[in-house]
Amino acid sequence: MMVAIAERPTMTEEQTLEQRHSIVIRMGGESGEGVKSTGELFSQVAARAGFTVLTFQTYPAEIKGGHSVYQVRLSAEELYTEGAALDILLAFNQEGYDKSYEELQDNGLLLYDDGAVTDFHYEQKNRRALALPMTKIAKGELKFELGKNVVAVGMLAALFGMDVEPINRLLTEKFLRKGEDVVAKNKQAFELGFRYIEESFPERANYYLVPGVVEEDTVIISGNQLLSMGCIAAGCTHLFGYPITPASDIMEFLAGELPKVGGAVVQAEDEIASIGMVLGASYTGKRAMTSTSGPGLSLMVEMLGLSGMAELPAVIADIQRAGPSTGMPTKQEQGDLNMAVYAGHGEFPRIVLAPTDVADCFWRAIDAFNFAERYQLPVILLSDTTLAVRTQSTHKPDLSQIKLIPRVLYNPEASANATLSQPGHPTPAAQHSNGSMPEDDGEGDEVDTELAATRGFELYQRYAITEDGVSPMSLPGQPGGQYTSTGLEHNEFSRPRYDVITHTKMTDKRHRKLISAAQNAPAPFRAGDPTADIGIIAWGSTTGVAYEALLEAQKQGVKLDLIAPRMLWPIPTQQLDDFINSKRVIIIPEVNFSGQYANLLNTHYHRDFVRLNVYGGAPLKSSQLLAKIMEYVREIKD
Repeated sequence: MMVAIAERPTMTEEQTLEQRHSIVIRMGGESGEGVKSTGELFSQVAARAGFTVLTFQTYPAEIKGGHSVYQVRLSAEELYTEGAALDILLAFNQEGYDKSYEELQDNGLLLYDDGAVTDFHYEQKNRRALALPMTKIAKGELKFELGKNVVAVGMLAALFGMDVEPINRLLTEKFLRKGEDVVAKNKQAFELGFRYIEESFPERANYYLVPGVVEEDTVIISGNQLLSMGCIAAGCTHLFGYPITPASDIMEFLAGELPKVGGAVVQAEDEIASIGMVLGASYTGKRAMTSTSGPGLSLMVEMLGLSGMAELPAVIADIQRAGPSTGMPTKQEQGDLNMAVYAGHGEFPRIVLAPTDVADCFWRAIDAFNFAERYQLPVILLSDTTLAVRTQSTHKPDLSQIKLIPRVLYNPEASANATLSQPGHPTPAAQHSNGSMPEDDGEGDEVDTELAATRGFELYQRYAITEDGVSPMSLPGQPGGQYTSTGLEHNEFSRPRYDVITHTKMTDKRHRKLISAAQNAPAPFRAGDPTADIGIIAWGSTTGVAYEALLEAQKQGVKLDLIAPRMLWPIPTQQLDDFINSKRVIIIPEVNFSGQYANLLNTHYHRDFVRLNVYGGAPLKSSQLLAKIMEYVREIKD
């Protein structure tokens, strides 16, 4: 046998065994034959055994058929990426072998379903192979072909020397809702797989991994699940959406959970209707959202403009996938940043946030609602396929740290004493952003001023000019707070206006929100040595890749500095200025073709960035970034 994960060997054994920091196991086979369920169950089993778990999966866009992969990385320490070279490959069929065998380390272990893999055409090198009769046991002794995945988990658990009792408890928890017979059948499947390995392969391993301590507050959870939980914690009551990969998990999760807190999920006829419903719910004072991916966000663009113009809070969770067009719905890419920041006719403010890891999805979801409510604008929460479907060991969020920011609401008593803007005499707030004054084209607001002086409810200025651009918002039915929410340009009273002065001062008003928002950006992820000559700016799921590369570089004596902003737009210059101005070399790794974040930063920082772009549909690897880092380390030394 090639691997063991058990208690630390004796001193004598340590002389011949290699202790690993982590082990990477990949399962590959036909989509629909149990690859994913095997990986998910084994991840839970490993977590119960005391290991930190981080997974990666990729699957075809077809509903059934095609090659599917589920990868599990185990360690006793915190993990940041899915790993690189494979230590163990479990091939369910020939394609599972063909697609992944070359990624198996030279001293790795091939496990394969006996009879399902027959053509071993790759060079074996120092790799070992074990034929496992998974299907034969399931069909034969078990007489339950669907139990093959649990047989496989039993075999893996035995190979890894795991304790059976916690696993049996897990199987009971997982299958009890289906009845005692199903629980018993799955326990039998696990036992048959476990016993087969114990009886057939009793020899010791060549390397081992020591488990950590099982922590009660640790869960195995995906980015989409934590993002959904963050939305609930943020006070979201309504999701309006249309199914799309890889965002559908959010809609499905909240469909089961929002009704428990008095909310609802509505599947609309399309993405345009979805965001329209979000704005309608927001108008009534509800915290509402939609979840989508790139093609859906494309359809929502006109409504984004309405959110910005009518100043209606909206949260849009965009789970990026490989594009353009239909693209590769189940593959990884960070290709939507340009659209999130710039899409829309005309100019209007929006905020773009990006979580840095699975745990961060929870907190950025809360931030998204806080920013949307505080500044009355659309907030795009930009996740991606890697973060969305990855499951990872993480501590349960500390709910005592949640802080919700309420919407600024209309207070009639305070407004009754407010001073109205005088027509034809722009206040300083009505100046251009460059300080110059617009020309008056003759249209004014005399009628509004006269009405405001005669009736109390007419005093309400829905779009009152304020220092930070945020105007108190009334809710339907509130006495004195009547107004028309409109996508037409309007004055403070929400009356349509088409003159130069109004459009100028309202454009300035709306964009002032971004100044305040940038100053209140969530803290970035930071790591490394601030005095280093080489810096890395990461965003989204590349943050973990960058951090792992930094740790490896440090082992080689290389000083690096890393920052990953969680607010992408507006650019949080107060977080980035010192970092960018103090480095000789700055590397920006991205999973897109053009280097969209580097381009965005170049709109403000006029310096060269080293771009590392991958765009094949797979995540960036830390080894790719480390190679780029070492290239510039040598250049600086020379």
